Amino acid sequence: MDKKPNIFEEHLHNENYLDKFTDKLLTHTGMIYDAGREKESLNGWWNFGIDQYDTCLRAKWFEERYQDTDGYLLPMDFNFDQWEKIYVPSCWNLQRERYFLYEGSAIYTRTFRYVKQGEERVFIKFCAANYEARVFLNKEFIGFHQGGSTPFYVEVTGELQEANRLLVVVTNTRKRTNVPCENTDWFNYGGIYRDVELIRVPETFIKDFHLYLIPESNFGKICLNLTIVGKQLDGEALLTIEELEIKERIPVKDGQGSVEIGASPELWSPDLPKLYDVELTYAGDRIKEKIGFREIKVLGKKIILNGKKLFLKGVCAHEESVINGKAVSEEEIIENIRLAKEMNCNYIRLAHYPHSEKVSRIADQIGIMLWEEIPVYWAIDFTNPETYCDAENQLAELIIRDRNRASVIIWSVGNENADTDERLAFMSSLAQKSKELDPTRLVSAACLIDQVENIINDRLTEYLDVIGINEYYGWYNPNFSKLPELFVKSQPDKPVIISEFGAGAKAGFRGTVDDYFSEGCQKEVYKKQIETFAKIPYIQGTSPWILFDFRCPRRLHNLQDYYNRKGLLSEDKSYKKPAFYVMKEFYANK
Repeated sequence: MDKKPNIFEEHLHNENYLDKFTDKLLTHTGMIYDAGREKESLNGWWNFGIDQYDTCLRAKWFEERYQDTDGYLLPMDFNFDQWEKIYVPSCWNLQRERYFLYEGSAIYTRTFRYVKQGEERVFIKFCAANYEARVFLNKEFIGFHQGGSTPFYVEVTGELQEANRLLVVVTNTRKRTNVPCENTDWFNYGGIYRDVELIRVPETFIKDFHLYLIPESNFGKICLNLTIVGKQLDGEALLTIEELEIKERIPVKDGQGSVEIGASPELWSPDLPKLYDVELTYAGDRIKEKIGFREIKVLGKKIILNGKKLFLKGVCAHEESVINGKAVSEEEIIENIRLAKEMNCNYIRLAHYPHSEKVSRIADQIGIMLWEEIPVYWAIDFTNPETYCDAENQLAELIIRDRNRASVIIWSVGNENADTDERLAFMSSLAQKSKELDPTRLVSAACLIDQVENIINDRLTEYLDVIGINEYYGWYNPNFSKLPELFVKSQPDKPVIISEFGAGAKAGFRGTVDDYFSEGCQKEVYKKQIETFAKIPYIQGTSPWILFDFRCPRRLHNLQDYYNRKGLLSEDKSYKKPAFYVMKEFYANK
């Protein structure tokens, strides 16, 4: 007679425990347009516990079962309300010293009350949790999300009670099959590090819309595409932009509506970041937004913004701060943009993953352009279909989130991947997907040069609007004479952005030009680089690596101390290295 294992045997020995928690995948198809809607914050103090052995999932702690199937009382070692508390949003690494390098699973849980307000649909939005998140509500598994930097939404309509327990298992374990994979050059922060919000919408509501200036319309037409979900899928939407005297009715059939409208808006630019108050209504639903209109395109080897030639004067930046890690505040975002503009930048490359959606909204308001990127970064398994699905979904989540932001001008499909057949198929498909989701922006990637031939010769460039090139002549490649040779030998038919270049320097370490990690050495590399760029007409932008020093455990030199020291500023942004002023002067004269 077969003996049924008891509850302890079951969760101790079951190595397939994750199988039941990998369905109910939350993807871009479940996203809703939440800007301009009222939200109830679920931020604050949550109960928290490190779960290195995945005991919550193995033993089904989320069921809050205090008796086993035989009626025996079990010890309450998972009594959530007796756990320590952690603030959401935050990175667990910086909350307790013992969590600094922790990589694995952790449990977040809190209770909240819900009072129904008429016939409504309700969603919980997680703006980001790194890297995987499994969501439970009232003891039931309701969703699984992959991707540590993009938002996901869980519909909880009909699942809410007056009193509710929300539980999320978050894991930041690096995996070969995921995007990014195991090998990166930034700190692996863990946790729910962006806002958590409860969102109420009517039974029939505006799920998504895209409003943009139609390319090649001589700045005279805008287009609106919208999607409705719910019971009333046939009807009429109303678009109102009072400043443009637009009050346009849009027929909706089977939940879809589209219209082109003659209009001549004042165009958004970094110098004049004009935004319009936009209102969109359908049935009982209303969204209010601020949207700018502009046109970005390529003409031969030139980048054109609103009909005028544009040189992209930029800098790269990580989502990072000494105090908050990836959980950057609005004040820190504003400070980063201010520092970039002080250096005379007109754009920032947001490396190497989607940053907070607050960045693009603030950039819209302040006036700076953005390169946004997904983490197809180093050692990706380009042969694995699941890896591609992960990458494509993150790309879609990013584009759907930010395609109404005028400040975003480039979607990047990856960074520093060797030119192989498998990589070409993988990343060219992502480039094509970008165009399908948004035909109004440029597509790029940070490519590597052909080191053997010393030439720009990446097959992926055929699928890009702008070629991004990462090169470190004068640093990783000390033979600087190879750089001018590279540019002379290369004959690209598209504009090139030097998406990365630079050198490391410890803030305050003077040294000489021959001393690695000295400010003098970094400054000299920068001077030689920009002198070379100035002679090459197809170079239409630069973004040195990087605005400020950032944490990275692979950086073990005694002058690095767990920090990548290539920043133009110190990690706390209080000190500007001499190379900062080299770039400031260069950009002032462009």
